Amino acid sequence: MSRFFTNLLLLLATCMAFSQSKPIDLNPKDTVEYKQSYGLRLGVDLSRIITGALDDNYKGFEIVADYRLTQNLYLAAELGNEEKTRQEDLYNFTTSGSYIKLGINKNNYTNWYGEQNLIYMGARLGFSTFENTLNNYQYFDTNRYWNPDSFANGSDIPETFSGLSATWLEAVFGTKVEIFSNFYMGASVRLGLLLHQKDEDRFPNLWIPGFNKVTWDSNFGIGYNYSISYFLPLYKKKNKAKKKIENSTEPEGLPKPNQRL
Repeated sequence: MSRFFTNLLLLLATCMAFSQSKPIDLNPKDTVEYKQSYGLRLGVDLSRIITGALDDNYKGFEIVADYRLTQNLYLAAELGNEEKTRQEDLYNFTTSGSYIKLGINKNNYTNWYGEQNLIYMGARLGFSTFENTLNNYQYFDTNRYWNPDSFANGSDIPETFSGLSATWLEAVFGTKVEIFSNFYMGASVRLGLLLHQKDEDRFPNLWIPGFNKVTWDSNFGIGYNYSISYFLPLYKKKNKAKKKIENSTEPEGLPKPNQRL
């Protein structure tokens, strides 16, 4: 029995000596990997739905989407359809058509871990196909003797001009904020520059779906949207760590090698 206890004590002493030989790590490293979600955010533009409900002369619907490529860079797109009727002094017309915008967003907001809010700047290339319908028009006449209250009637027979198109560039500034899990509210303002348009000689393009109002003395247009979207996470990825600049460990005031006092 005494021999058994003697062997047990020797075994315990050996284990304690082995454990004490290992150095103690005074700076343990964090082994937890922090990953962020990547995926597709898909939604609709609320401003066009609300405007259509309040204005009988407008109908519109737009789908908004973005896909996260890197920590701060997103592919973005808008796809929509619009129809608008306008009454001018001498004519009434309706423009209807579809459009698509493709581009990128660059997030400039620093999130806490787990957040994906955006304050972004972006760019789009927009393309629209549409048609204009001249519903009625009047003749401009400086002699108002026979029509003192209005201009002379021209035609009330609608005339349609189809096969029209336009291309433009768009600068975007906006934000998207998570209101509850994976649901985001967004808003943006847009400045467009019309690059090319196909129109009819008899009736110019005065309004372009996706671009907004067109004026004869400017190629710029302004737009906006308010959106609600849902984020669909597809995978998670660890962000690349930034390189750290190591400080010199040499104490200040001491001479460097081969340096004279």
